[in-house]
Amino acid sequence: MSKTEDYGWTAEDPESSSYINPAVIALARAAGASRVLDAGCGNGALAVQLAAAGFTVTGIDGDATGIEHARGRGAPVRFEVADFALAPADQGLLADGPFDAVVSTEVVEDLYAPHELARFAYQALRPGGTLVISTPYHGYLKNLALALAGKWDHHLTANWHGGHIKFWSRATLGRLLTDAGFQITGFQGVGRLPFLWKSMILIARKPEGGA
Repeated sequence: MSKTEDYGWTAEDPESSSYINPAVIALARAAGASRVLDAGCGNGALAVQLAAAGFTVTGIDGDATGIEHARGRGAPVRFEVADFALAPADQGLLADGPFDAVVSTEVVEDLYAPHELARFAYQALRPGGTLVISTPYHGYLKNLALALAGKWDHHLTANWHGGHIKFWSRATLGRLLTDAGFQITGFQGVGRLPFLWKSMILIARKPEGGA
């Protein structure tokens, strides 16, 4: 199976998270951002929407095939292959200065070392900048509902290519970000019914004095 088939890097990703994008764009706008970094941009769908909404956007991903598809969209977005394990400045991403906002949608659950994403986002932001990060939601009521419905095997199945490595709650994702130096400023559930949300969004701020 090719990389493209593994990760869905096509013009329209079959595992699309498009239901999250309007909320992310609204949160970036509410933060007063101008320059936005899409960390883990995949095939570029969100980055293109951010550009259409008036932001100056850079999209990065560790997978060259995803970046190839993203560049093929012909949008006014800078797309680059980048590694969360390395500092953004060392990869030429801060040549125009740090970003006002970093967005990362449905990425952190796929990482063996998610602390690298949190650190990378912190380093990429200006002091006072905003991180908007989403991941599939796991909370008590949703977990209980899955258990009562006998859906845990289906929900946690390892029998598909790719798949999630980590399953985050609001508390554990918040701890990841605060350990990296962020201040948590907001939470939003998206998709489905309240407390059975498909995904959650945490909003965090790099302190004004953050280096």
